Amino acid sequence: MKKYLEFSQEVQQAKENGQAIVALESTIISHGMPYPQNVKMARDVEAIVRENGAVPATIAIMDGKIKIGLSDDELEVFGKSDDVAKVSRRDIAPVIASGKLGATTVATTMVCAELAGIETFVTGGIGGVHRGAETTMDISADLEELAQTNVAVICAGAKSILDLGLTMEYLETKGVPVLGFETDYLPAFYTRESEFPLAFSTDSTDVLAETMKTKWDLQLNGGLVIANPVPEEDAMDADYINGVIGDAVKEAKENHISGKDTTPFLLAKVKEMTEGKSLDVNIALVKHNAKIGSQIAVSYNKQVHES
Repeated sequence: MKKYLEFSQEVQQAKENGQAIVALESTIISHGMPYPQNVKMARDVEAIVRENGAVPATIAIMDGKIKIGLSDDELEVFGKSDDVAKVSRRDIAPVIASGKLGATTVATTMVCAELAGIETFVTGGIGGVHRGAETTMDISADLEELAQTNVAVICAGAKSILDLGLTMEYLETKGVPVLGFETDYLPAFYTRESEFPLAFSTDSTDVLAETMKTKWDLQLNGGLVIANPVPEEDAMDADYINGVIGDAVKEAKENHISGKDTTPFLLAKVKEMTEGKSLDVNIALVKHNAKIGSQIAVSYNKQVHES
């Protein structure tokens, strides 16, 4: 196992010192936005994690290794390259074996974080059940990973290009807690809330950290979704963005876009139709998630060491 993991010096030192560590994905860098905006965003997010008392571990696959933490030079390579595989759970072994560059999705970042002993992971939004999945069976691997991998995912809910109702049903069936931070409703990525109420919410990062610890102390395997809404000043108007998403979904169907190409197509189309505003919201919510996620990680780390 150890031969496949390579820790950056900063992350290795944090592990030795018993510091809180926050996992970050790399798909948002390689497939989420153009260079150099992607690298700047990644560095800004890492800086926010450090400012809030934790150590960032951006995860990616390079040179036949799972990198737990990237150097500045490695971030540049990822940001500039146009030949980076988008790696879900099924792709991990072949991408490592072939020595290709691989960007980790939510599911894969969870797998790698657990292998590295990191329990807290910050991202933008999770994948879920796609619209029309009752006939296409298009369901993100993120949901199955949440059902089996012991990592808490701090996000702005599920991406609103999805069927949020079916996504919540799937998570409930799999026993995955969806916990709201300062919200009683599932956030819908670009907007602060959806029509779907949450069973549990709190305005305390300590309570969220205690919930993580309690779940795993009880050997209730699987992750948690900690839903943290986009800040009010950055949120989009719900009617406007839902109309845009509806048009993008229709265009995807007309172009026979399916499988893992669906999400990148829809996000790119939404960005185009909102003249880049959706990307600004994406960056704002990831930064906010980094702040709250780091505070949760620090609290969780403290509670674990005190118990």
